[in-house]
Amino acid sequence: MPKYDHPYRGLTGGAWRRGNLHAHTTNSDGQLSPQRAVDGYAKLGYDFLAITDHDVYTNQSTLRKLNARGMILIPGNEITANGSHIVHVNADRLVPPSPQRQEAINRVKAGRGFAIIAHPNRQDTFNHTSIEMLREWIGYNGIEIFNGAGGRVPGSPYSTHKWDMLLSDGRRFWGYANDDSHQSDEIGLGWSMVYTRERSAKAILEAVAAGRFYASTGVIISAIRVRDTVITIETENAGRIVAISDTGGREMVVDSNRIDCKIADDATYVRFECWGEREQFAWTQPFFVK
Repeated sequence: MPKYDHPYRGLTGGAWRRGNLHAHTTNSDGQLSPQRAVDGYAKLGYDFLAITDHDVYTNQSTLRKLNARGMILIPGNEITANGSHIVHVNADRLVPPSPQRQEAINRVKAGRGFAIIAHPNRQDTFNHTSIEMLREWIGYNGIEIFNGAGGRVPGSPYSTHKWDMLLSDGRRFWGYANDDSHQSDEIGLGWSMVYTRERSAKAILEAVAAGRFYASTGVIISAIRVRDTVITIETENAGRIVAISDTGGREMVVDSNRIDCKIADDATYVRFECWGEREQFAWTQPFFVK
């Protein structure tokens, strides 16, 4: 009888909060000033935003000079030069872009923040960060399974297959949807819905690090429950929900806005993709089988 280790326990007394952890401004190669970027996300009702310019550390002092428009602003940078890109969320200093990316990840972990591998399937080879690199590196918190700006350049904005390959290896980390916004029409393409009991930077960052969120491009998940061996996912606007298990196999497919799923005893994990209209998705984090 399977039992699950998952990040969605205790979803009571709080709320889902929407945010983006990867955004650029005119401080690197973005077209929007930091304030205009903040304004754009606030207009869509976001709760939090990380500014992560390329090899530029946006610190708390800089963020305090902005009008946050009611949002929680998170310091960060994107480690860019000399190799694969790494989003450094809740940065406390500028991490040098060492060509040895494991060294950069180690330096991120030595501080208070965490590392997300950005857009693994970018470039015409669909291999901005190869599966071999992702398997070799340790200590990062997850990968971008959707990168909004990645839909405008060669490659693919999606990287779920690499996520499944790594999960099937026994790795435990999270899948993120981020905008990677550089201009106004890249705001609001992909985001994290984070569950917290309080609306604070501490609560949001702890929840994100622990995987208590789902990634979305438009589908809204209204309930996530586990009772005995059955996982239930309910949505507001999905027309199909797919339970995906080891090496990307489809454990169950339901053409409904709700799924009740008990997975095979020999599976090591299951995650859920919720499909809506016009390329709208939501992705849960994995439920690991004990």
